[in-house]
Amino acid sequence: QVQLVESGGGLVQAGGSLSLSCAASGSIFSSDVMGWYRQAPGKQRDLVATITRGGSTNYEDSVKGRFTISRDNAKNTVYLQMNTLKPENTAVYYCNLRRVVWAPPRDYWGQGTQVTVSS
Repeated sequence: QVQLVESGGGLVQAGGSLSLSCAASGSIFSSDVMGWYRQAPGKQRDLVATITRGGSTNYEDSVKGRFTISRDNAKNTVYLQMNTLKPENTAVYYCNLRRVVWAPPRDYWGQGTQVTVSS
């Protein structure tokens, strides 16, 4: 089993910054991909960014250049540094661990943390 514990959500003004953290515990595989997804009211849960153990990243187009995902493998922790925040970034952000050795892959989720950006 995998447990994901998130921290760092909150309220910020447009143009400001916020940093999210997610610590994973339990049985972690070297091939597990970690990342962040978000869900705004009335919308589906969508990708923000993912990162492999080796540091390969994938970003949703609208956050490229503003958000940075990173990973500390020794601590089994993934981070999301969010800069130049916009009101449309308001959502519940979920930490994700995807176990890609299974078919279909198995997703583990954190509890979610609210990010609110005011204009």
